[in-house]
Amino acid sequence: MDETTKTTVLRQAAVNNAAWCDAVCRAHGLTPGYDGERLWFSTRRTPPMYPDAVTLEPAVAAGSVVRGVDIASPGCSVKDSFADLDLAGDGFEVLFEAQWIHRPAGAPLPEAEAAGPAWSEVADAEELAAWEAAFDDHGGDRLFRPALLRDGIVFLAGRAEGRIVAGAVASTGGGVVGVSNLFGAAWAGVLGAVSDRWPELDVVGYEHGEDLEAAVRAGFTAIGPLRVWLLAR
Repeated sequence: MDETTKTTVLRQAAVNNAAWCDAVCRAHGLTPGYDGERLWFSTRRTPPMYPDAVTLEPAVAAGSVVRGVDIASPGCSVKDSFADLDLAGDGFEVLFEAQWIHRPAGAPLPEAEAAGPAWSEVADAEELAAWEAAFDDHGGDRLFRPALLRDGIVFLAGRAEGRIVAGAVASTGGGVVGVSNLFGAAWAGVLGAVSDRWPELDVVGYEHGEDLEAAVRAGFTAIGPLRVWLLAR
């Protein structure tokens, strides 16, 4: 992949991720927005684990990012999609760094385990609650609301003996499919399900550490860094 193509795919991945964050926020009654094609942001604090802003192209000014979010509330965070922001002077610190990953449409699928789970899409609110309990049984207010069960967003569930043991979210936007919230060491099953539904679209996401290594083994390529900044005060 040449540098021009890589930059295009990185932008697609950032736009895709922002669209997913936007959907989660709107399911919680928030009304985030866009600053042209440069930035997605929410003026009100977003749900747990979701950023208050996502940069959509390189070299976005730090000041324009900070002006759009609620820095008066604890937990404010920014997804620095091209790892080129410096928000330290605004009271932020780097929470973690990761790599965007990319897998071209039509690439050979990893071999699924013979005794692996059976995959299907979550169909209703009851199944979504069971999916979230398998993903993270925190026992509190549900993060993933039924409003997310709509066109362009699919909750994939891997089931064994009637129980959800693996899963992921697949969402379209930016001309690609983004995969997030993967659990249960599930790349083979998830990629098979994504390929069945959207065979013409590249697959993107981001991972770090051992999860990045697993994605590379599943046929992804790391294409560029991102950072997540968290308000320190």
